[in-house]
Amino acid sequence: MAHPLLSRTLAPARLLRPIAAAVAAIALAAGAPAWAASASEAPPVATTADQTVTWSVRPADSTGADGRSWVELTVDPGTTVEEHMAVRNLGSAPAMFALSAADGYFTDKGRFNMLPASSPSVAAGTWIALPETVTVAPGETAIVAFTVTVPADATPGDHAAGVAASVLSAGSTGDGSAVSVESRVGFRVMTRVTGTLRPEVTATGIEARYRTSWNPFEPGNLTVDVAAVNAGNVGFRLSHEADAAGRVVPADAEALDMLPGDARTVTVEVDDVWPLLFTRGAVVLTPEVAERDDAPLEAARPVRVEYFAWTIPWPQLAVVGAVALIVFSIFGARRRERTRVDGLVAAAAERARAEALAEQRTDGAVRSRP
Repeated sequence: MAHPLLSRTLAPARLLRPIAAAVAAIALAAGAPAWAASASEAPPVATTADQTVTWSVRPADSTGADGRSWVELTVDPGTTVEEHMAVRNLGSAPAMFALSAADGYFTDKGRFNMLPASSPSVAAGTWIALPETVTVAPGETAIVAFTVTVPADATPGDHAAGVAASVLSAGSTGDGSAVSVESRVGFRVMTRVTGTLRPEVTATGIEARYRTSWNPFEPGNLTVDVAAVNAGNVGFRLSHEADAAGRVVPADAEALDMLPGDARTVTVEVDDVWPLLFTRGAVVLTPEVAERDDAPLEAARPVRVEYFAWTIPWPQLAVVGAVALIVFSIFGARRRERTRVDGLVAAAAERARAEALAEQRTDGAVRSRP
């Protein structure tokens, strides 16, 4: 789903002019040009000293916005390509927008983003040349041309960047101090450099954790974390499927967007796992690459990672131990009672024998008198 592209960074007012080009990060939608991802979303707004500015930025051709969500290029090394951006002023007064380009990346949440102005670009962001500013009349759209020049020694594969239009406005902190706010809106520019295109995912580690239910009559839960790395040179969406506890567990989350070199943690949650001392299984990571007719890809191969986890049935063992203790106590009590009764019977028998012997002696003494 697309999202509004708007981010702000604060700085002291006395530093307003020197840092105008260095503040703020840009939040670029995952798959969206600027704002207006849906009818319910509003364009970004910035309030300057004398006006309120509302604007949008979209990919375009030389005549106007062309309906693309972002710019996607396939280019040979050493080639320059011209593209366009449509900057629309939705406010009621003329506005001047600062234009910029920067390296792009995906966040851990799967959102596309650009480096903040305070972090110099070192990759595809440096390939883009565009004017520093553009002034747009109210209600009008300016079509701005920019170029993407791929170095002759650029490595094959996908390279991410973004372009944006920004407005510097005034604001204040919680204690009332004056600050400057730079709001930037833009879209991604994805450049695929031709050559040997190799999608590859590797797993650098796997960890399985079992959480026992302390109700002995309920199963527990298994969590499997897989550390995955895009070890190829093209971007892909990483999906996964797990073979856990004797059944197939489909992915319960959206696929992860990964650029070359990105690392992500894939988490698999498996419910209703009975503690049968241990469990084995595997997670299959599958890179899903968007192919292009003019850029053939090597086959994307899934990776299977096996895991092992102890599933000690502690609650069940506690119940069995308690039952065994009760049974042992009952049998012990019965055994002690039987021993006591046997002792009483033996004592009574011994007394009876002693009394009988005494009577015999008495009778013998009486019969022996003259």
